[in-house]
Amino acid sequence: MAEYHTVYKGPEGETTQWEDIQRRLGNLPERPPAWKPEAWRPEAGAPRGEARVKGKDADELSDLEDEFTDDRFLEEYRQRRIREMRDAAARPRFGTLDEIGGSDFVTRVTEASRDHWVVCLLYKSGHAGCGVLEQCLQELARKHPGTRFLKIVSTSCIPNYPDANLPTLLIYHGGACKRNVVGLAPFGGARATPEQVALALVGFGVFEDGSDGEGGGGGGGGGAGGSGLVKGLVQRLVEQREAEKDASSDFDD
Repeated sequence: MAEYHTVYKGPEGETTQWEDIQRRLGNLPERPPAWKPEAWRPEAGAPRGEARVKGKDADELSDLEDEFTDDRFLEEYRQRRIREMRDAAARPRFGTLDEIGGSDFVTRVTEASRDHWVVCLLYKSGHAGCGVLEQCLQELARKHPGTRFLKIVSTSCIPNYPDANLPTLLIYHGGACKRNVVGLAPFGGARATPEQVALALVGFGVFEDGSDGEGGGGGGGGGAGGSGLVKGLVQRLVEQREAEKDASSDFDD
């Protein structure tokens, strides 16, 4: 005849008085820690707060209104973005390489540089090096309309200025000349490209505030700053070098 025994088992972690005494005497091993579930961690979801609205324009922010319960935060952020865009729109926009005379230099270069960067080319017509740099600056003026690009006949700016120093680039900011660059060597020589000239200008501090992004966009949404501009220029230079190598290889074949 089968015998059945009922074994009582209390809740997990519960011990008897006898077991507690035996553990104090060292006759039983320490009780293992009770099992606990892992702490709950929220899953990574869509960005929230400022990260959710960063980079949006005024119309896009209006579309997001229903998704936010904190109307005060959204309104403050929207107003800040509107102010940034208005400030960007109020910045001087140029976009061309303009010629000035000697009598205009103080007003158009020295004094104007208190509000923005001014890059002024000293040149002479018919000078090969001046022609190369002039073409580069014309393209950069279109891409960086927040920076003023000017040119002036060298002897109109500085009487008896030697042709051996041409082309010369004067870089002004804050009402003072920050840099003067003589010749084409700092820009890659006689084969200088707009990308090489722009890269040199970044090294001199021009475009460093990020308010003068390429393509004429500029603007308060965080345009291409110095570091982003450098990356783009380096990438284009690499691509240009690769294209030149390919063309040379095809010619050799």
